[in-house]
Amino acid sequence: MAAKTTSWLTRARVFRTLLSDIHLAIRLLREPLVPTYLKVVPFAAVAYVLSPLDFIPDFIPIVGQLDDIGFLILGLKLFLRLCPADAIAFHRDAIVEHRPFAPMSPADQVIDAEFHRN
Repeated sequence: MAAKTTSWLTRARVFRTLLSDIHLAIRLLREPLVPTYLKVVPFAAVAYVLSPLDFIPDFIPIVGQLDDIGFLILGLKLFLRLCPADAIAFHRDAIVEHRPFAPMSPADQVIDAEFHRN
């Protein structure tokens, strides 16, 4: 009995996950409650790919392009990991429910305080 070998790249699940992460990242880039400094991360990954400077030069076949793809995926995953968990949960639910983009309402953030008059 011969074992069937398949590459992880041929699995449709990997591409679906990547596409859903890209869709989520686009929504989070538009979200006002995500800090601006975090929104720089995906753009820095794209800037690396467009930059003429590379860790592995692009003229080396296959490997030169794989480092560019790796940086794009790394930038995407890093951005999603650093984003606030409540924003990710809100937008994942919105994607599942096929709702159009709407920013999170700041009413969800509550500051509990007591007022004392002197």
